[in-house]
Amino acid sequence: MKWFAALVLSLTALSAKADVAVLVHGYLGSAASWERSGVTNLLHQGGWQAAGVLTPRGLLPLPGAEAENKFYTVELPSIAPIASQSRILNGMLNAVAQKHPDESLVLVGHSAGGVVARMTLVMGEIPAKALVTIASPHLGTGRAVQALDETDDVFPISMVKSFFVGDIYDVVRDSWGVLLDLTPEHPGTLLFWLNRQPHPEIDYVSVIRPGPVGMGDEVVPAYSQDMNNVPVLKGRVKSRHTTLSHSLHPVDGEVLADILSSL
Repeated sequence: MKWFAALVLSLTALSAKADVAVLVHGYLGSAASWERSGVTNLLHQGGWQAAGVLTPRGLLPLPGAEAENKFYTVELPSIAPIASQSRILNGMLNAVAQKHPDESLVLVGHSAGGVVARMTLVMGEIPAKALVTIASPHLGTGRAVQALDETDDVFPISMVKSFFVGDIYDVVRDSWGVLLDLTPEHPGTLLFWLNRQPHPEIDYVSVIRPGPVGMGDEVVPAYSQDMNNVPVLKGRVKSRHTTLSHSLHPVDGEVLADILSSL
């Protein structure tokens, strides 16, 4: 009977559906953020191949499109409001779903990219099976408020504002839409609305940066990174903790590969 059990396992493996992961960068990030940080290198070691870069103008294909497990990175206008980024991402995800109709789709978002991905799932009809977010401000972050205050020309220039000069100051000023969207949730804000909308019945995983004292990293509080604190997702979310700073790190690739293999 051992041969029969081995045969069943073999047939099961052959019939298993392959997966497609879509990696969504955060504020001031890009599709290249995942490679520069070393994440994609660890994903490759975990059996995942790069299939292409999704841009608003179309797909830049890479050789891994025919691999069993593959990932795409996206290029979004990260200083645009969350809703604008979400509309663009929705079109990209529909293109991926059409290209790989028989494969499961997993969204992975870092920082603000996790909020963009979640809004896309809520507003669109993407056939995803899971959402994984890394250090994402699901309940907002006070850093967005600080950035808005320090680039508000109504107030006198402070020591912090004087640091944001030249191109950096202009970029933050041009980011007001997304920064407003990422302020701590309260009635009337985008996050307050989003966090009370019906979410699809899929797997949710929060990768949380607790920081040295458990309060969060230098950008997003720990409680805001945990999707269990989103009212409509309470009790539905698995969590992983990584003692890293807010930015992407090579270790995220190892953690992500492990999460993807368990979904």
